[in-house]
Amino acid sequence: MAEWYYPFVDSESEPFWDGCRAGKLMIQHCKACDHTYHYPRANCPQCWSGDTEWQEASRRGAVYSYSIVHQNPAPPFKDMVPYAVVLVDLEEGPRMMVNWELDTPLDQLACDLPVEVTFRKVSDELTLPQVQPAS
Repeated sequence: MAEWYYPFVDSESEPFWDGCRAGKLMIQHCKACDHTYHYPRANCPQCWSGDTEWQEASRRGAVYSYSIVHQNPAPPFKDMVPYAVVLVDLEEGPRMMVNWELDTPLDQLACDLPVEVTFRKVSDELTLPQVQPAS
């Protein structure tokens, strides 16, 4: 997994990426202040407690905003254009940035659209979350 464009997996994010490989969306929950958050980090962004745990999310949410990318000359993105980057408000509260599922038409994208997180295996080591309209 030497390609520069893959996400960097470190000790803080490893449970998230392991969950993706297993088809589970893992998010963190602070036991001290009851805040649920994403992206992975060692301490709660609300109270800075390290007393956190991983929880499996429902994989359901709604589109908050999105951007359709029409130009990106960098590999492998130049072969994917046009594609969409989506901000999703998960049912559990956190907002996450994720790609729109590549085989789903872009004209289906809309703010407040109910979506579900699915997963796309890009290598033996990496599976990426993505979203598509909820079924």
